[in-house]
Amino acid sequence: MANLTNCLDTFSIYVGTYKKYNEGSIYGKWIKLSDYSSYDELLEAMQELHKDEDEPEFMFQDYECSEFFIKQKLISECHLSVNIYDIAEEINNSDYDFEVIEAYAECMSYYHEDVSDLLESLSDSYYGEYSSDEDFAQTTLEQGGSIPENLPSYIYIDWEATARQLMYDYMSSNGYYFRN
Repeated sequence: MANLTNCLDTFSIYVGTYKKYNEGSIYGKWIKLSDYSSYDELLEAMQELHKDEDEPEFMFQDYECSEFFIKQKLISECHLSVNIYDIAEEINNSDYDFEVIEAYAECMSYYHEDVSDLLESLSDSYYGEYSSDEDFAQTTLEQGGSIPENLPSYIYIDWEATARQLMYDYMSSNGYYFRN
């Protein structure tokens, strides 16, 4: 059993073959990637499933996974990256929840040739999770010392306008904030 958690837990593929499909059959099976510890183990299971063919050309007729895997070009109808387990392990061993990594990838228009570079750039950019741009702006400016502690009670800050200006230097997705 795989020890990979988080990012592969909800990743399932329906594996058929092009030969069967071209012969009018969609015979296959849903396979959960987290049930296998490596690509080679997964490949064995797919070959066993279609052992009635000498060299089956696998067709991933459907898949349920995060947009991250699709946008990173790790899965398509005719392709499942041989590096998917290594990438998942790298993500799982990072200091970030998968949701943070997904949000950052979305902010960065997803595709990165190397997930290590994505994670390194994430660590330089991540500011945290906030409920709104205004909450982010207020917390960031208060923690950064930009707002005096003894601000007179008759002075009000327009956090909406402040956040709008501050967000020129930041980006966010799903409540996660990153420096541009």
